Formats: sequence, C-alpha cells, structure tokens
Amino acid sequence: MIPYSFRKLIFGISPSETKFSKRGFHAVSPEVRERLENIGETFVYGYHAALLDDNPESLSKQLDSTISNELQGFAYEGAAMALTLLDFLSLRHRNRFKQFVQGAGAHHIYMVYVGAGWAWARLHRNVNKALIPLDPLLGWLAVDGYGFHEGYFHWQKTVTHGSIPRRLSFYARRVFDQGLGRSLWFVKGADVEAIAQTINDFPAERQADLWSGIGLAATYAGGVDEAALKRLAELGSHFRLQLAQGTAFAAKARERAGNLTPYTALACQVFCATDAAAAAHVTDDALIDLPYESPEPAYEIWQQRIQNHYLNNG
Repeated sequence: MIPYSFRKLIFGISPSETKFSKRGFHAVSPEVRERLENIGETFVYGYHAALLDDNPESLSKQLDSTISNELQGFAYEGAAMALTLLDFLSLRHRNRFKQFVQGAGAHHIYMVYVGAGWAWARLHRNVNKALIPLDPLLGWLAVDGYGFHEGYFHWQKTVTHGSIPRRLSFYARRVFDQGLGRSLWFVKGADVEAIAQTINDFPAERQADLWSGIGLAATYAGGVDEAALKRLAELGSHFRLQLAQGTAFAAKARERAGNLTPYTALACQVFCATDAAAAAHVTDDALIDLPYESPEPAYEIWQQRIQNHYLNNG
C-alpha cells in the first residue's frame, strides 16, 4: 500500500481550497458563507479520510462517527472521489469504489456516484469511457459531479465563459450542465438574484438543466430562508418543473441516507408543494418499469417522469 504521507503529498487537497476568498466566490451573507465553506471542508475531510483508510467498512465508520448526520453526504462524496482516484492509479487493487458504493457507502449512493465525477475531472478522464462500467442509471450522477467540479474550481471558464469540456456526448453535456447548475449555489453564494441572472446569460437550450441543478443544491445544501427560496421559485418560474425535479432528487438522497432536515422539508414545500417524504416517493414511483433498452438514457426518462408528475400535479 502506498503510504498515506505520499498519497497526501501527491493527491492532497488543502482545506483552504474551499474558502470563498480562495475561490473568488461572494456569499449573500456571512452565515451562508460559513455554511457553504463548512460543506466544502467536510468534503475535503472525507476525501483525506479515504486517502488514509481505503477500506470501505472502517472508512464508513470513521465518517459516521466524526461528521454530523446532516453533512455526512458531503464527506461520503469526498471519500468516493479519493477511492475512484486510487482505483484508477492502482495496478492491482481497483475495486475500492465498487465495494464502497455497493456496501458501506450505499446509503449515500447518490453522493458517492457524484464524488466519482470529481475524480474524473481531476484525472481528465474520457467521460464516455468512464461511464461504461457504472450503473446505467446512477452512473450519470458522476457526470453531474464532473460538471460541479468544473464549475466550482474553474468557474471563470465554465460559468463566465460557458465552456464545456470536449469529447462529451450530447446527453453527457446536459448532465454536465445539471452539475454545473449545482455549483452555482456555491459560486454565487446562494444569492438567488445573482444565480438567476447568471443562468439567464447562458444559451436558452442550457438553462433548463442548470435550473435542475439549482433545485437540487438549494434543497440539499441549503442555507437560505423561506423568503429567498420563494424568490428563487419566482425567478425560475419558467423552469418550475426542473426545479421540482432537482428538489425531489435531493429529498430522495437525504431520505435514503436518513438525514432529512427541516430545511429540506421547507424547500420541498416551496418547490414541490409537498413534504420531503412525498417528494422522495415521486422519484421512487418514476423508477417503476423504467426502460433501460430505450435509445433515450434511462436517467433522462427518470427525470422526465418526475417532471411530468409535477406538471400534472402542479
């Protein structure tokens, strides 16, 4: 096994990388800044925990015992990034991520897949090839994670100038944008006015996926009050179905992990007009008889079904 000191030297991420001053982000309030920086620090903690101990069982116990229940998903996301990176660079032991996502990390399965995408971004992996061995449905969350990484670390390029990595398929570009949309919650410091203006500056054909990502981040990461959420819903009213779908995804991720929060419940009321459990249930219903052999990706059909639910029940 490669010593942790060497792993940290080569692959380590400084906690300072999550500071708004370092990233050039501006928050809507000091409280929001503190929360979003704390989320970033939690991600980095999980990442380094996995560099130190890549055994899925003991790693999971470490994260569960040291991170608050509400923030554990971010730690698992960081851990998944490290495990994916170690798998790619190992000559023999290359099933760390698989063991984690199918075992000790399964309750945070959505965040774990997202974390894999961070590693893809760092490794400059061919996304279309990297998708092949993953679950045909949830593997797309790694592409979402790739998009978030690029927005978070390279916002001048991907947000200000709207660049998209080369070699992405048409649909991978769409999922990339969903992750990029999530990153705007951090890049713009949960400033709903700035978020809406930023999305409006993108080409029209990209805006729906960006709003889907915002719905997920606003519901999962949180940090603002009911008035701000309602204003966000107003600003994104033309994309209310995408907001609701992203919100439902976030509710499901937290429900499965057993860490639903009052904030998640509030966001579900604003964006979905239901409680969090009901929003999570919509995503489960949309999985029934989901076609995997269709020319259209199952992940897209899943999202469309969720959006259609809110179209018919809005």
